[in-house]
Amino acid sequence: MKKQTLGFLGFGLIGGSIARTLKKRCPENAPQAQNELFIHVYTRRNNPDLDTGVEEGVIDKLHYEIGEWLSECDIIFLCAPVLINIRLLEQIKPFITPDCIVTDVGSVKGNIHTAVNELGMENNFIGGHPMAGSEKVGYINSTTTLLENAYYLLTTSKQVADTADYLEKLNRMETLVKRVGSICVILDPKEHDRITAAISHVPHIIATSLVNMVRLSDDDNENMKHFAAGGFKDITRIASSSPEMWQNICLSNVESIHDFLITFQNLLSEFDNMLANHDEENLRNTFLEAGTYRDSIPTKKASVIKRFYEIYIDIADETGAIATVSTLLASNAISIKNIGILHNREFEEGALRIEFYDENAKQKAASLLESHHYHIHR
Repeated sequence: MKKQTLGFLGFGLIGGSIARTLKKRCPENAPQAQNELFIHVYTRRNNPDLDTGVEEGVIDKLHYEIGEWLSECDIIFLCAPVLINIRLLEQIKPFITPDCIVTDVGSVKGNIHTAVNELGMENNFIGGHPMAGSEKVGYINSTTTLLENAYYLLTTSKQVADTADYLEKLNRMETLVKRVGSICVILDPKEHDRITAAISHVPHIIATSLVNMVRLSDDDNENMKHFAAGGFKDITRIASSSPEMWQNICLSNVESIHDFLITFQNLLSEFDNMLANHDEENLRNTFLEAGTYRDSIPTKKASVIKRFYEIYIDIADETGAIATVSTLLASNAISIKNIGILHNREFEEGALRIEFYDENAKQKAASLLESHHYHIHR
């Protein structure tokens, strides 16, 4: 493999996962092959997590200043919050070689492409958006599996999209995306921002609003907080993500987010009218249509919101019931990620929630438990 030098400006969950995966997937994972991939990382301040990255061999050189080392890089990843990435473009421009690819990992693309055009960096820039993540942040939570089978969206600069030099760079990025195990899709920046506003940005705003609705409506005894579990915690999980990151995202995709917020407000108004009019038929049809559409969404590929591989089972309220289930799974080599009693049920039954690491483990566990006469809610 030809030696490749990568630079990362910012090195958190996504950048760390890209670097870890590429290091792991060097040819045959041989020690000498590690030398074929050299990784520079820039950070603004001391970070013990990144010292760990150096010790683990993921980071080859840690920098605290932007400088000439960037000219050694074949690909530079901008992994800071989206507004900071735009400011970094001007700082790195003097050090970018003609053959270098500059990319980012942000979930908004229109504003950074505009900045790239204004700086005359179109021939170097390919937008990037790995559609994977977690409510956890930082390099310490990065993994070699985070990007597996996730969509990795690339966006191109129209001004140079058909030139031979730019197409060669695009081919290099597509190769890298496949090396980290992701599914590469190329989009127009405006189309990208409209899609992510609908399926990621507005859902995050809604989740945040739901949490704040409960927070502001709770009583002095915090009964709502006490009973909030099951469905409420699941659909609001993303509200625990980085406030700085989501502040940047919302301010960078205002137009698309605004359009879908208006659409959502109209749908809520329709619900309110159906309730006020006791409109049984339209209420049922609305729930039915939403359920049918949601069930048609593919589940085998990673999405913007992290998937959870879980089942719910009915168990007797008796000593040793949970231990019996966990022992049965362990004796059949099925690993459990999390297990717990539900005090607030989404179902008529289903007292025990079991979470697994992947879909295969979930399906094996469900079949095994059913064969032992447990009632499963999938």
